[in-house]
Amino acid sequence: MPQPRVSRVGESDLCATPVWAGWMGMGRRDDPSGHRILQILTIVLCLPAVSCQCRILKCNSEYLSATSGLHQGGEESVEFCVALRAYSQCTRRTARACRGDLAYHSAVHGIEDLMSQHNCSKVGPTHGPAPAQPTSPDCMVHSDAPETCNYEKSLAQQGRQANYTHCGLFGDPHLRTFSDDFQTCKVRGAWPLIDNSYLFVQVTNVAVVHSSSATAASKITIIFKSFQECVEQKVYQAETDDLPAAFVDGSRNGGDKHGANSLWVAEKSGGQHIEIQARYIGTTVVVRQAGRYLTFAIRMPEEIMNSFEENQGLQLCLRGCPTNERMDWALLQGRGHQDVPAHRSAAAAAKCKDKLPVEDLYFWSCVFDLLTTGDMNFTLAAYYALEDVKTLHSNKDKFHIYHRTADLPPGNSCPEATVPFALLLLLCWICCSLPHL
Repeated sequence: MPQPRVSRVGESDLCATPVWAGWMGMGRRDDPSGHRILQILTIVLCLPAVSCQCRILKCNSEYLSATSGLHQGGEESVEFCVALRAYSQCTRRTARACRGDLAYHSAVHGIEDLMSQHNCSKVGPTHGPAPAQPTSPDCMVHSDAPETCNYEKSLAQQGRQANYTHCGLFGDPHLRTFSDDFQTCKVRGAWPLIDNSYLFVQVTNVAVVHSSSATAASKITIIFKSFQECVEQKVYQAETDDLPAAFVDGSRNGGDKHGANSLWVAEKSGGQHIEIQARYIGTTVVVRQAGRYLTFAIRMPEEIMNSFEENQGLQLCLRGCPTNERMDWALLQGRGHQDVPAHRSAAAAAKCKDKLPVEDLYFWSCVFDLLTTGDMNFTLAAYYALEDVKTLHSNKDKFHIYHRTADLPPGNSCPEATVPFALLLLLCWICCSLPHL
């Protein structure tokens, strides 16, 4: 498969979107006061003080996407109000990170002025009615798009079939790698899940409870790298309580290239579940929110998974967590909670059994997370992770993973393995003793 133009994205790239873009089309048409507000805000927003941690750029782009094509009048005024309330909600969510940011404070004041202009109530819906899911060009590759923008079709013409792999991250966090290894890790902070020639995925984990090393995902960043005539570079970012149905620039597909519709974002459940299809690399990405934390799952062809150079560094989905970041398997199966009363362990197991009747590692992960955090939402995280496996994994015989002796870290003995060895020693002693009898 032809190699894409590889480009790495740092903070400077993410900040390259013009901040003032979010204000296009916001004043009343032919309203001098509205134009004056926009002129002042444009000057202020051009100041190079915007931080990538302050997510006002994302708020701007979402507002721009929601209001593009709207004009003053009747029903569209209602849509402006919905968009402005959503814009205001977005700025409130990022208020702490944007403290002292001129662009942020200008946006807050600008929203108040615009809501007044449009006679918008501060109380009301922040999302319009869900649009019908398109079944034509908006959500599929154009029939005249280049063949290279449809991975499976391109392989079929070569008489080949794709071999798919799966990786998932959920809960405390528990990691299922492309090779179906199952690990429980600490990995606090930002860690790369995938880093190849086509795709970069990073997860940021935060502490769940102060008295434990347990962490969970609060942020997921996905970069789809520019590829030939198919897609421009696109960045998707999800955070707790913010799973947008669009890329950070407000778009929902791969940009302006001929095969742009080979990449798209679809909202499966408002604010709780999104799916990204990247047909040009045969890849499906699922991001969910369960309680306060995120889950991640991906289906990817082996050819794409292996398209990286050795100097591209750590990839948790490929190689697993570093040894010093892994947690003892005994903890997963309840043996590490000696200080937990038996009735608590039994109650946690019963709650997990409701959603996860098979006692595999998804079940034991659920039990471990409940005992560690007491948060029932981790039950849903394990359940959805297994559901995503059933949807994305290519081998139904590997949906469930059970404890394997080989996975025990050094120092953990397996009593069952000592029995045949002891019998072997006994037989050797008997055989050696027979000639002397």
